[in-house]
Amino acid sequence: MVFADLFFLYIFLPVCLIAYFACKNVKYKNGVLIVFSLLFYAWGEPTVVLLLILSTIVNWLLGLAIDKHRKDALGKLAVAGSLVFSLGMLMVFKYLGFIVENLNLIPGVELPVPNITLPIGISFYTFQILSYILDCYWDQVKVQKNYFRFLLFVSLFPQLIAGPIVRYSVIENEISNRKTTIADLSDGACRFMIGLAKKVILANNLWIIVENFFTDDITGLSVFGTWYTVIVYALYVFFDFSGYSDMAIGLGRIFGFHFDENFRHPFMCRNIAEFWQRWHISLGSFFRDYLLYVPIGGKMHKYLNLFLVWFCTGMWHGASWNYIIWGLYFGLFILIEQLLGKKRMKAIPTVITHIYSKIVIIVGFGIFYFENFAQLGDFFKNLVGANHNALYDTITTTSMVNNCFLLAVGLIACFPVGAFVNKLFDKTKSSIAIGQVLKMVYCLGLLIICSLLLVDATSNPFLYFRF
Repeated sequence: MVFADLFFLYIFLPVCLIAYFACKNVKYKNGVLIVFSLLFYAWGEPTVVLLLILSTIVNWLLGLAIDKHRKDALGKLAVAGSLVFSLGMLMVFKYLGFIVENLNLIPGVELPVPNITLPIGISFYTFQILSYILDCYWDQVKVQKNYFRFLLFVSLFPQLIAGPIVRYSVIENEISNRKTTIADLSDGACRFMIGLAKKVILANNLWIIVENFFTDDITGLSVFGTWYTVIVYALYVFFDFSGYSDMAIGLGRIFGFHFDENFRHPFMCRNIAEFWQRWHISLGSFFRDYLLYVPIGGKMHKYLNLFLVWFCTGMWHGASWNYIIWGLYFGLFILIEQLLGKKRMKAIPTVITHIYSKIVIIVGFGIFYFENFAQLGDFFKNLVGANHNALYDTITTTSMVNNCFLLAVGLIACFPVGAFVNKLFDKTKSSIAIGQVLKMVYCLGLLIICSLLLVDATSNPFLYFRF
């Protein structure tokens, strides 16, 4: 099931909300959320919910063992057991086929390639579970002794299948003690509708442009056309993923949960380090907290850890070499910026750093898109005209003219327009009230537009469902 679907918007979600708010006790509210979350996850693929439940049972028991044997060898063994089980499940379902394919490149090796269906959201909920286990072992959170509360943490449907990666520490208290205020309902609903508009109005239409230009053979695409399409693709990925994050955060707020932000206007960055402080924040903070300071490599510790973080960042996104290259590509620029130092980076004119960062980011999205090495090579050649491709073409120009409104709205939406508008009305009580009314009218208008667009939509999968 997906958020950008009329069935979810007008049947599943309303029924869930009615059942949820009909309960006065948080225990029963949690029960409602668990039932609807498991139903949401099992929709279309009923068997995958068994894997989720198995993971929660095993890791809940291991968490109890860690709490009981924190200071002895059994506690460490429980942590190791959780890591082996959870990462092992992720390895089998997501990477086994990729590993076997690469082993078959060795002369004489002919292993059958398994055809395993990837359970949606396994990368997200696996990392949530691991963060809980490690935080329990480091005594940063209290172990959850109630299985159903732990199941709720892992399976909560707003963020289950495409993030953000919610730490247990963020919602630890809200699982058993929370309230939904009028402000939560209003702000959560508006945040959800804005995220829905990002997906349905912007991302879906930007993807049509990408599909038209990035075909199986892009060698005939002009230099200008290649840059134009990869920029559109970068906008598509941003609005698709940040749109889902907005919807997840908004839904969480309606139910009384306050998830951390996952995107903070990443294209406003002045360097690559800042980009990753603003982009997919929950993933970046996970690797920073759990991998960056692992004591490996002696004097080379800093560089080996940086390599490990960015290798894993790429690998997490998919079982394909282009994702690993993509991760290491950004890691290389992070390393260069670290070697230059903050003072030297600040001394570079702002215009130059903005141009540099945007070129690096845009090229990075090209690496992210092309899983086939031959196509990736053609993409790099196209960027500089090395495929004997033309400098520009009329088809690209026509596309820009026809989609000028879409592109303009997309570029504007990359900036904190909402915060600017809020400041205009954040002066007196009457202006705040007027601002809230206008905001709700605006969001309801977005919902109506999205609903009309979804009437003829056949498929609205989010890009990050496959991760």
